[in-house]
Amino acid sequence: MLNLLLLSSSSYQDTGYLTHAKTYIQDFLKECDSLNEEILFIPYAGVRRNNDEYEKKVKESLNQENIVSIHRYNHSKEAILKAKVILVGGGNTFMLLSKLYEYDLLDCLAQRVKEGACYIGWSAGSNIAGKSIKTTNDMPIIMPKSFNALNLFPHQINPHFISGKIQGHNGESREERLEEFLIANPQEKIYAIPEGSALRIKDNKVKIIGHNPVLKFEHPMKSTTLELNQEYPY
Repeated sequence: MLNLLLLSSSSYQDTGYLTHAKTYIQDFLKECDSLNEEILFIPYAGVRRNNDEYEKKVKESLNQENIVSIHRYNHSKEAILKAKVILVGGGNTFMLLSKLYEYDLLDCLAQRVKEGACYIGWSAGSNIAGKSIKTTNDMPIIMPKSFNALNLFPHQINPHFISGKIQGHNGESREERLEEFLIANPQEKIYAIPEGSALRIKDNKVKIIGHNPVLKFEHPMKSTTLELNQEYPY
């Protein structure tokens, strides 16, 4: 049984760090009967802050004293395999996946979520829940062992999705970059999540929550709008 909450971003407009996500996370934990469980936090995507700083920021922002970073445990695998709620923060997706491979945690993390642990991620933490990180927006600052990710959600995810070209930007739009991926990988599907929105995944259905609809892209480049508060098979 899968229980995933995949947020596009840690912030929405000017609401502050994780402010918009508090209600989504609380509702998710209630649905999972895990409101009072310890939350295991994985901070490896945070390149510009150390593990202690990242843990402190998330605890304070969510007002959750029961968040404990994985770096405080002597045995990381054991911590994952005992966890009932796992929270994976954003930052750089390549660094996050690289660390999970380096510490040999990717398979046991996937195993634990498939066994029933609740999974919450945002940005990079959402990216790695998909099939691979090939549709991340992040700069490849480090080379992971593979681009293959947790594959809990068996499709591609593109967080922070912004449609169209930003004024003054002469490079490719997000749609054009995703079209390139689909030309190279025509069998894949991409779920493009605007900021302020999230995928709520339970078993084989995905529900769109937040402020904006989600777009599903397929080859040849065509999009399907997934409306807010609606459930879809995937």
